[in-house]
Amino acid sequence: MKDSGQKQDMQEQKEVQDQIRESGQVIVENGKGKPRIYILSVIGEIEGHENLSGSSKTTKYEHVLPKLAEIEGDDDVDGILLLINTVGGDVSCGLALAEMVASLSKPTVSLVIGDSHSIGVPLAVASDQSFIVPTGTMMIHPVRMTGMVIGAVQTYEYFQMIEDRIILLWRSIPGWEKSA
Repeated sequence: MKDSGQKQDMQEQKEVQDQIRESGQVIVENGKGKPRIYILSVIGEIEGHENLSGSSKTTKYEHVLPKLAEIEGDDDVDGILLLINTVGGDVSCGLALAEMVASLSKPTVSLVIGDSHSIGVPLAVASDQSFIVPTGTMMIHPVRMTGMVIGAVQTYEYFQMIEDRIILLWRSIPGWEKSA
């Protein structure tokens, strides 16, 4: 009887290890009656509508969205810790993830443990609380346009409006004075 219990424990441990290896996701349990925290990793490039090469480290948004919906409906999960180390990726898919995180009724916390670039920035700040390690970086792209730009007053005013919005956003971040 003892052997079957050990085999079952080993099987459960193997399943947890496989889940971490495949999706970077695990539930942390702190004992009976304590909160259960679901850890969800966004590591590598956010893969969306285009498949990246097999040698690229990616987070597939079509796997994360259903998992977030499942967590929302799971009464056993009390909160979510989002671990982020991403160079960005598919913008529309990253925005879908950010909107889903922002819409959750469970407490959410994001921790940038390396980089959170491009679409990773809105994803990081979509949670209820956002943290970044001292050596982490968050970077948004500079304003850019493609195609022909006509040197007219309206074009200058448009660029001025974009610059004003970026400065307003930057100043809304707590502690921006220290980094300026």
